[in-house]
Amino acid sequence: MKLVMIELAIDFQSEPVRVVVTGAAGQIAYSLLYMVAKGDVFGPNQPVILHLLDIPPMMGVVQGVVMELSDCALPLLRGVVPTADPDVAFKDVDAAFLVGAMPRKEGMERKDLLAANVGIFKVQGQAIERNAKRTIKVLVVGNPANTNALVCSKYAPSIPKENFTAMTRLDQNRATAHIAERLNVSCADVSNVIIWGNHSSTQFPDVRHANATVNGAKVSVSEAIKDDEYLKTQFVEKIQKRGAAVIAARKLSSAMSAAKAASDHMKDWWQGSANWVSMGVISDGSYGVPADVVFSFPVICSDKKWTIVQGLEIDEYARGKLDITAKELIEEREEALAVCQDSNL
Repeated sequence: MKLVMIELAIDFQSEPVRVVVTGAAGQIAYSLLYMVAKGDVFGPNQPVILHLLDIPPMMGVVQGVVMELSDCALPLLRGVVPTADPDVAFKDVDAAFLVGAMPRKEGMERKDLLAANVGIFKVQGQAIERNAKRTIKVLVVGNPANTNALVCSKYAPSIPKENFTAMTRLDQNRATAHIAERLNVSCADVSNVIIWGNHSSTQFPDVRHANATVNGAKVSVSEAIKDDEYLKTQFVEKIQKRGAAVIAARKLSSAMSAAKAASDHMKDWWQGSANWVSMGVISDGSYGVPADVVFSFPVICSDKKWTIVQGLEIDEYARGKLDITAKELIEEREEALAVCQDSNL
């Protein structure tokens, strides 16, 4: 048997990408950090330096995470900066995963979550403004993600608003997996599932423009499932309530799947996307959505930029769904900005 040596094509001369992950002691970060450090997000040849931010009482746990990252012996990991200081965490960073937030617990109302987390994202926006690269790409994972992203952006005014996004990829992944399971195909065979609006129970999971490959033939998901009433009712409700169902089962919010979705989101933003992907982005008025809210649209990513997919038909049913989730986001925005003006924040 002839042995063939394969040389890893890692360019150690290239400048490392600096990546901050907040809530670094938490469950989502525990899965996410490994994905980032081994090259799943920024590319298999791109060295990274990780900045790990958490609150002072959690720094002992963060040190344990640093030890584990070291013990993974990851070729791309060029350094780790554990800190409880936002100014250190965001210094010269290229990309940010804002994971750290009070997690939603069973029975908790979103407005309670909003009040608890707005202050966190105001402080982090200010730290980004003072320290980060002007080209930083920010993904907000901590809920309520859409409104937290908006708050963060408002307190980093020199960074383009387009550089702040919220994660609805978990909802897209959930919807894609559900359709794939119902059709008995691989998730890779389902494309262009859309999540419109807020990462909340008002979101609109939409498969009217989605496709699936079934028995070797590419067809619309609607044609493959042949049950429009189901797709407008049970399917939508299942995806809207999936996060609550996970909490009810685990007694904890989604972690592994959230980390995978965060990885998917940033990878597509950084490296480009072949299909439509759902991202919470600042609204420019497309599809009649009010401006100055972070709203999930179908986008295409290229050259580290996203572009909203245009020209999709919005029928009366869809219009109603978009209006409901937009109304919630406007209400959240007003409440969040009022909280931010509190002198204690």
